[in-house]
Amino acid sequence: MFHIYCPWCQEHREEEEFHAKGPAHLARPKNPENCSDEEWGDYLFFRDNPRGVHHELWVHVVGCRKFFNITRNTVTYEILETYKIGEQPAKRAQADVVSLPLRQDAANESVKIKLGGAS
Repeated sequence: MFHIYCPWCQEHREEEEFHAKGPAHLARPKNPENCSDEEWGDYLFFRDNPRGVHHELWVHVVGCRKFFNITRNTVTYEILETYKIGEQPAKRAQADVVSLPLRQDAANESVKIKLGGAS
């Protein structure tokens, strides 16, 4: 179990009091009524699943019930910061480049992929 700092309550609480709600800082389409079904579906359902430092939207369900953002490393689960909605993060999500094997049986062949999310 880990503790999360709520920027609204200004105290650390157990993780069971919080729920993750997805990536933070998503831009809603300016004219959703003019979006095609495909564009609207992409906005609602399709997200990057970054590996590394990422900004996430969370809610303190059992406490103040307010939403806030967390900058978290999705590999180590380390929480780098929490900040209120409307504030900018002090730490930026960084994209890493890592070499991964193409197949399990092809250890010498590799491809570079970019990890990390949009900030």
